Amino acid sequence: MEWIERLNQSMNYIEEHLTDEIDYDQLARIACCSTYHYQRMFTYMAGITLAEYIRRRKMSLAAVDLQGGEAKIIDVAQKYGYRSPTAFNRAFQSFHGIAPSSVKDEGISVKSFSPIVFRMSIKGATEMDYRIETKESFRIIGVSAPLEKEIENNFMVVPKMWEDAAKIKQYRNWQQ
Repeated sequence: MEWIERLNQSMNYIEEHLTDEIDYDQLARIACCSTYHYQRMFTYMAGITLAEYIRRRKMSLAAVDLQGGEAKIIDVAQKYGYRSPTAFNRAFQSFHGIAPSSVKDEGISVKSFSPIVFRMSIKGATEMDYRIETKESFRIIGVSAPLEKEIENNFMVVPKMWEDAAKIKQYRNWQQ
């Protein structure tokens, strides 16, 4: 249970620092693990990468800032860490589907991405009937690929690896 509490404390840190540079090492320290494992576990539990989560939160709050006040686009871009209005415009359009200048137009809707809160649910307290069977030997074939320390870079490698494995299976089925 302590792990979940620490993850939620790290989410609080993110929320408090969305207008600053978010220190991934500090997030890992809060969660009492390495930066690598923090990013890996976050992606596993949240279903999106840490960088994507932070980007979505920033874009949600940027839309609120632009809708609710007289803030200039360039000021909002700088507030959320974008060095150029062009980069902010691209990120905003990618997330919301509209330009930041269109946010105040009547009838325009924007997306909202709420902060993540982790909770634990325990399941599987039911019994399961099983049996052990003996089979003849069989052959297992697989593919491998070197992975990188930065987990986000592996999101290109792993799908390719699965694609290669599927091709091998299709080729073997075709031969039979």
